[in-house]
Order: sequence, then structure tokens, then C-alpha cells
Amino acid sequence: MLEKEEIVSPALEDLKSHYRSIITLLGEDAEREGLLKTPERVAKAMLSLTKGYHMDPHEVLRSAKFKEEYSQMVIVKDIDFFSLCEHHMLPFYGKAHVAYIPNGYITGLSKIARVVDIFSHRLQVQERMTLQIKECIQETLNPLGVMVVVEAKHMCMQMRGVEKQNSITTTSDFTGAFNQAKTREEFMNLINRGVSRVVISDWRLSLTKHHPVSQSFGH
Repeated sequence: MLEKEEIVSPALEDLKSHYRSIITLLGEDAEREGLLKTPERVAKAMLSLTKGYHMDPHEVLRSAKFKEEYSQMVIVKDIDFFSLCEHHMLPFYGKAHVAYIPNGYITGLSKIARVVDIFSHRLQVQERMTLQIKECIQETLNPLGVMVVVEAKHMCMQMRGVEKQNSITTTSDFTGAFNQAKTREEFMNLINRGVSRVVISDWRLSLTKHHPVSQSFGH
């Protein structure tokens, strides 16, 4: 059984007060039974959903940075995430796919997912989140190249405005070796297959199969 997350913050009481005022301004009775604890719940939820502000993604990578003479592509794909759009503070959610080509150093595979987690737990726009993940890996590991692809559904488009429930937004950013179209193409082809770990040598592929995954970007 998962333990309940303990939320401790000096901002908690102020947030509770503000959310109580918001409920009242919306025309509800903040003192009725069903809403009595809502300000506290929402305040704690928001602190949890934005906890990435208090985490250092560079330090996460440095904590598991290992010298290794491995210079072939490493891909961590299908990293689930959710975040809050900074424009309407509604969720957007999806998957991130990250590749890098080491240049003397590698990092723990789980740390790549943790970097995605940290940047997604902030008020975000998808474009900036994609850029931040790329820059963090590039600056900390100094690899030969990094590429990040993020695909997401935005509830600000599903619940309001144009109300398009099935639209998916895809963003990408890259550095170094991924400026070559052939390298980008290899990466894009691989993230559309059921492959979890990739070894590329002289552009010949050796694939380690993983559990079946979707063949497309759809969710």
C-alpha cells in the first residue's frame, strides 16, 4: 500500500485561505460539509503538483554520473508525465522520449525519468519543458548529442475553448549529433517501435526487445 504523501510548507495556510475565498467568490458555501476540507486538499494538491520548484534536476543527474567509454545512443522512452499548463492551470499529460549519445559519462536510466518528473512538476508550457529537459542533460553530462520528444494532451483544449478531446501536441528539441537528419530519423523510428534499449554502431542497429508498446503516438 502506498504511503500518504506528507505535505509540509510555510505557504500551506495562506493557500488554504485563498482557496476558501475562491470557493466563496464562485458562489459556493465554503462552510458546507462537502467543501469544508476542500481548501486544504486543493492547497496540498497544488504544492505536490509544483514540487519540482524545490528540486535540482542537474544534481539528480550528477548523483548518478559514471565515467564510461560508451558512445552509442541511449534511449529512455515512454516516460509518463503530467504537468499544469501555466495559462489556465489545467493539466496536460503524456509521454516523453529522451535520447543521448554519451561522451565519456553516462547516468542512471531512472535519473532521466526523474529529470522529466522534476520539470513537469512546475507550471509549464510543453515547449519550454522540452527545452529544459534537453538543456539539463546537455549541460550536466556534456554528451555528443541529446534529443527530446514530448507528446501530450492538454485539458485546456479538451475542457474549454475549442474542446478537441483527441488532439495531441508533439514538441521536440535536439543538440549535437542529432542535428544530423539521419540520427534524428533513427531515433524517431525507434521510439515508434516496441524497443526499450538501443545500441547504434556504424548505423547498424541491435535492438533489445521490451514489453509491447503502442506503435504510434496516440494514447
